[in-house]
Amino acid sequence: MQRFRKNSVVTLLTALAFLAAGCGSNGSGSSASPSGSPSAAPASSAPAASPSAQASAAAKSSHEGLTVTLGIQPGPGPYSLARKKGWFEEEYAKVGVKVEWAEFQSGPPMTEAIAANRLDFAGLGNLPVVTAQAADIGFTEISQIIDGKTNVAIIVPKGSKITKIEELKGKKVAVAKGSNAFNFLYLGLDKAGLKPTDLEIIQLQPNEAQPAFETGGVDAWATWDPYITTNVISGKGTVLTDGQTLGVLSPSFLIARTKLAQEHPDLVTAFLKVYEQARVWEGTHLEEANKLYAEQFQVNAAVIQELRKRAQPINLPISKEVIEQQQKTADFQFDQKTIRKKIDVSKVVDNTFIEQAIKDAAKEPKS
Repeated sequence: MQRFRKNSVVTLLTALAFLAAGCGSNGSGSSASPSGSPSAAPASSAPAASPSAQASAAAKSSHEGLTVTLGIQPGPGPYSLARKKGWFEEEYAKVGVKVEWAEFQSGPPMTEAIAANRLDFAGLGNLPVVTAQAADIGFTEISQIIDGKTNVAIIVPKGSKITKIEELKGKKVAVAKGSNAFNFLYLGLDKAGLKPTDLEIIQLQPNEAQPAFETGGVDAWATWDPYITTNVISGKGTVLTDGQTLGVLSPSFLIARTKLAQEHPDLVTAFLKVYEQARVWEGTHLEEANKLYAEQFQVNAAVIQELRKRAQPINLPISKEVIEQQQKTADFQFDQKTIRKKIDVSKVVDNTFIEQAIKDAAKEPKS
């Protein structure tokens, strides 16, 4: 989630990062901030507006002057596509709302920004939402966007003699603290009968972990895509194990700042509507989308295609099964003392927005 530099591999990888992540329960302020007040409309003898026009005008009046901040880890996918096309700006302009973008390296800084009322929407992995809930950060899970089967893995440098997770004992392993890969690593170690203290876990963000991985500073790296795919395709690394092999899912979600969702629920539905429109458009214009991503991020189309295989975009209500999986994650991390209190993960889920957004997007597909 950094600014892209044409000749920097590390920055390229960071710019490709897709999904993978304070205090105060609901927040007292708002990053959706007013920038002005609409002037009163003069009396008119014109014919009365239609009910739909009246509703649109009322919505615009209630939101006029607001700015919503969208958090992103730039990379191929519906979120990036909608940003490139200007579809969020187009949708929110209908109700007088402006859009600002904020880029992040991983999920935890996003939830910190939400806690500080500096961010309204974000896409991030499963552990960041668990730790955020345990910290009483006011957010709501509004949809699931990755199923989590193969988007997270442990990779080792090409030529490494490490062939199974048990052989990580005594080795140096890089991981971003609080990320979905952090959860994946700890669960993987537990399944292998290892304790975190059996190896040296080095907490590095992706832009720090990549050079360490390339120069032999670490023996393995627990990470997410695009770092998995780019290292494998470039011949720098191989997959030691992933979620499908290990039986550990790492789903990703879209979240909204709770206070915004309470005060402006239609803006949450609109956000999900645009995301769904972009997802559907990508699926029906795949060749065009891949070309756009390859040009945007200056990478080979083969990388884009492989990324899509490992992390097929979805946009669905959060199912009972996923909630149960998330609860297991929360309970495990409590036992690991990563979070300080037990939580009920179902309390932050609200599927009403996505259920309506899918219907709205179907009525207004992008061409």
